[in-house]
Amino acid sequence: MAEPSARAPSDKESECPEEFLWEDAEVGTSPTESSALVLDLMRRGNQAFREKRFEEAISCYSKAQLSKPGDPVILSNRSAAFWRISQLLRERPATASENQPLNGLDPTTHAELALKDADKVISIQGDSAKPYLLKAKALISLERYEEAREALLTALQIDPLSHVVMNIRQDLDKVTSGSAKRVRQWKLQRTDDFECTLCLKLLFEPVTTPCGHSLCRSCLLQTMDHGNKCPMCRTVLFISPRTYPISVTLNNVIQKNFPEEYAERKLEHANLTYAGTDILPLFVMDVVLPCQKLSLNIFEPRYRLMVRRIMEGNHRMGMVILDSTTGAIADFACEVEILECEPLPDGRFYLEVEGRRRFRILRSWDQDGYRVAEVDWVQDVLPSEGSQEREDLQKLASEASELAQTWIRNARETTRIGRRARRLEVLQADGVPGVHDPEKFSFWLVNLLNLRPSERLNLLRLRDTRERISYGLDFLKSPEAQGCPIQ
Repeated sequence: MAEPSARAPSDKESECPEEFLWEDAEVGTSPTESSALVLDLMRRGNQAFREKRFEEAISCYSKAQLSKPGDPVILSNRSAAFWRISQLLRERPATASENQPLNGLDPTTHAELALKDADKVISIQGDSAKPYLLKAKALISLERYEEAREALLTALQIDPLSHVVMNIRQDLDKVTSGSAKRVRQWKLQRTDDFECTLCLKLLFEPVTTPCGHSLCRSCLLQTMDHGNKCPMCRTVLFISPRTYPISVTLNNVIQKNFPEEYAERKLEHANLTYAGTDILPLFVMDVVLPCQKLSLNIFEPRYRLMVRRIMEGNHRMGMVILDSTTGAIADFACEVEILECEPLPDGRFYLEVEGRRRFRILRSWDQDGYRVAEVDWVQDVLPSEGSQEREDLQKLASEASELAQTWIRNARETTRIGRRARRLEVLQADGVPGVHDPEKFSFWLVNLLNLRPSERLNLLRLRDTRERISYGLDFLKSPEAQGCPIQ
């Protein structure tokens, strides 16, 4: 199981934005035009902050920073706003995002921006406890607990009576006490050389960067989503963690000397990357049928994390739709395989996927902001091989196959350009599934039709191959088939 993440407790005193006062005007005089602009931006930013409109607050603080660069109050308030957005994104349940998808930076990036502003304030105003408190909160969100503890200790040295700092430190100690105990036990057997400095666990699939730091491959991959620098020394890395070779010698030493701990890490990694067949991460969007191909643009932070983990595993996920009558996810869905995954410069992923197997959702739960489900695979009930019913089914499939191919040729001749023509080219390039697999053929056939989501969902639930083929045949023989049949 993954370690629980520490969360700095909410505290009104520590989260209230500081009020801004201009310093370039004498007492009793009006501010200059520049100071008045900064003062107005800060008032608006602080008001937005108190009303939890943090994006608007950050916009105001950033504009004020351009007019008065390096101001510790502006940087402190912006750091606090970045941290609050990071927390809100982490705490946002999957159900809240399914009806209102988000677009923008992920929680890790917001925490890194909060840390960057806090470090700037420390370099300007290192004799105050508040910037160290802001730094600690950002580090906790990034799960860099040892560095967070050091920042809190520095804050206590500056302000020994701060109840806010003491409360956060106590909370951090509670969360990390289990890890600390395990670290002390491990040190009796091994040194920190076998520990990843990012996740503070035994190295798994270790990679050694050109600058000499050894990290878990998955940890390095996650940090390089946000930049191409080593997380330890900030050296620019011209490598791809996904294809960069693991350190064979170090990996062999770990497996040989710490087999039990290595087995635990392997199981934990498998649970996150979904290499198993009965647990699937869910992408909540639409109904997909087996054999159906489509393109996806993954932009939500929660799904970016999900795709990273899937690509480290078996490249498969479930696609499911929200039931409009209940507001919950539908009970039947389809597994899709990611055929192509192209990371884009802004953090999005462009995916090409194809429907594979049907499944019924037994139960689902939230994990890191997206849904994961335990599933039961569903297949049609087919007549036994050699029976008369099986022969009749194959004859029906052969009839439907011939009609479908004739229909595709005729439709292609009358369709010159556009989306429909491209769809016909894909159908012809893929070929028609053989009638020896009537269930797969039946789904290929109904993919020719322009079906509503509710109709596709009913076909997923249907376990009668003959009825599904007959459904497709009836449509191809109907006058409507000469209209707009291609999806």
